[in-house]
Amino acid sequence: MPDAHDPNPLPALDLTATFAFGLSGGLAGVRARLDLYSVVVLAAVVGLAGGIIRDILPGALPPATFSDWRYLAAAALAGLTTFFFHRTIERFYRPVAVFDAAGLSLFCVTGAAKALEFNVGAVQAVLLGVVTATGGGMLRDVPVREIPTVLRSELYAVPALIGASITVAGSRLGYDPTAASLFAAAACFLIRLASLRFGIGLPTPPDGRGKPGE
Repeated sequence: MPDAHDPNPLPALDLTATFAFGLSGGLAGVRARLDLYSVVVLAAVVGLAGGIIRDILPGALPPATFSDWRYLAAAALAGLTTFFFHRTIERFYRPVAVFDAAGLSLFCVTGAAKALEFNVGAVQAVLLGVVTATGGGMLRDVPVREIPTVLRSELYAVPALIGASITVAGSRLGYDPTAASLFAAAACFLIRLASLRFGIGLPTPPDGRGKPGE
């Protein structure tokens, strides 16, 4: 079980990410008019999925979710919070998107950091950070019949890629792990919100309608 006094920021960031993603999953369930049990389950699936994937791929077994009760508690608390207080939460600006951005930014950091603990290569660590960050959002959208956020036009995987890259670069350059992690998470979070606010996205194929041969 993680030591609460461990200077490594990974456990604290991980639990915060679990709660944030759980809130986004719980809100999606409430908006889909699911019952209490279903809302809590969806919050748990969204909040825990990324961390489980992150731990399984490099062989960190059993996953932290199953060895530390705090992960399940954080996910369940997120589901209960959204079910009973969703009217208050919905007053915030785009709450699902904001909580999703928070989970995305924190999980891209913890995913990359966990990979580095297992001495994988820099590229592999960045990829694991991206997979960890985007996995929960995909599992949130599919059950409520939404197009997964990662497949939409605005930036989603790219902020996670940047955040994970900063984490890996900071580790390689010997920066303080807490400072590097917070900077990486903040960069990912701000880029994601800027994408939502200003409609920033990657280029899409040009519209070829009306051209000869179609």
